[in-house]
Amino acid sequence: MSQTSTILVTGGSGFAGTYLVEFLRTRPHLTIWTCDRTGPNPRLGAAGASHHVKLDLLDPVAARRVMADIRPDYVYHLAGQAFVGQSWSDPWGTLEINVRAQLNLLEAALAERINPRFLSVGSMEEYGRVAERDLPIREAQALRPDSPYGVSKVAQDMLGLQYHLSRGLPVIRVRPFNHIGPRQSRRFVAPAFASQIAAIEAGKQAPVIQVGNLSARRDFTDVRDVVRAYVLALEHGEPGEVYNIGSGGSHSIQSLLERLLSYSTQAITIETDSERLRPADVPDVVCDARHLRDATGWQPRITFDQSLRDLLAYERTQVDAAAAAPGA
Repeated sequence: MSQTSTILVTGGSGFAGTYLVEFLRTRPHLTIWTCDRTGPNPRLGAAGASHHVKLDLLDPVAARRVMADIRPDYVYHLAGQAFVGQSWSDPWGTLEINVRAQLNLLEAALAERINPRFLSVGSMEEYGRVAERDLPIREAQALRPDSPYGVSKVAQDMLGLQYHLSRGLPVIRVRPFNHIGPRQSRRFVAPAFASQIAAIEAGKQAPVIQVGNLSARRDFTDVRDVVRAYVLALEHGEPGEVYNIGSGGSHSIQSLLERLLSYSTQAITIETDSERLRPADVPDVVCDARHLRDATGWQPRITFDQSLRDLLAYERTQVDAAAAAPGA
């Protein structure tokens, strides 16, 4: 991007969104807009976008107005319902939020006669049930989603492809695998464990950690590497193509927990919590990201251990901050 470009990041106050904006700010000649249903979330850090818009993307009129006002050159569409577990309790809400928001943005681009490079962010959950013989997972793998969230991401993925094929929009699709790092919601497994360890160390919780299925293996990539992949994919990827984003190796949830526990001096007991078990859980997931590497040269830079150390350090600061707050 040698000339000044206008960027729109939906979900810019979210976990990946704030890291994406922080990364984009290191690059010259960019005007960065973010949008969310609410204002910027101070807990997630000062990402420092040039402009922020409060926007409900389920409103097609509002989506069109924002696209008309901003006229972005690049759209990173990260907004949506991001929790697999929540999709089981609210399947229609998950489908509506994830599909309709993207549809409204794509329709708004057409209506306003703008042609932004558009990043449609899918998920490894699109692949669903994958046999061990099919690992590592390539983009040509059949999509067999086994959660309502996975279905919603398949729909987003195919919408992006359809609007490229039938309407000529330069949509690039990505399927990120599990990403972790500081500031992630505690509804996800790594921060759920790390926050409990930090609370135990501070004497705020009994020395017991509640867990779900520890045998499942996942391909974890640091969120800071993932957002760098988003930028490279949108800048250098081929419209209509889809690119996996992942490390190429898997770790069991058991090993993730054991590594976090190894960073603590506390003796901690593990107990299974049935509320944390999902109706469906794929045994192992490994990403094949060669297509992205070949197109962009992307490689993950942050190790799994460093991600976990940074995450635990962040959760410790949150315990300290809570203790220092007035009335604590």
